[in-house]
Amino acid sequence: MATNMQNAYKQNAMNTASPGELTLMLYNGCLKFIKQAKQAMEASNIEQRNTSITKAQNIIRELMVTLKTDSEVGQNMMRMYDFILNQLIDANVKNDPQALENAEEMVTEFRNTWKEVIQIDRQQRHGAGGKA
Repeated sequence: MATNMQNAYKQNAMNTASPGELTLMLYNGCLKFIKQAKQAMEASNIEQRNTSITKAQNIIRELMVTLKTDSEVGQNMMRMYDFILNQLIDANVKNDPQALENAEEMVTEFRNTWKEVIQIDRQQRHGAGGKA
């Protein structure tokens, strides 16, 4: 029953989230899967490592597909997403913990920056109380 309630909450959060909040959710999901992959790598669980890294890769691909690249900033972000994707591939194929760490650091930086952007936007729209 608790799982059904959690799933309903997550579904409602996704359905009512702004595009910025959805992007934040994607970054958080990617970090969750990278952490799971790190644990699987440490436990020598190849199947779980592959599953978790593949999920993280899918999130990065989704971010790449939805990215507007008609500006220099968008093009730079695309290059960074491409780097993250390649690090995830290397981590999976070569069982490389450093590549996984590199990807995690970059996604964490993106997530933290995006969270700040959302907070600033909320403060500007709703006053000083908005927090992500």
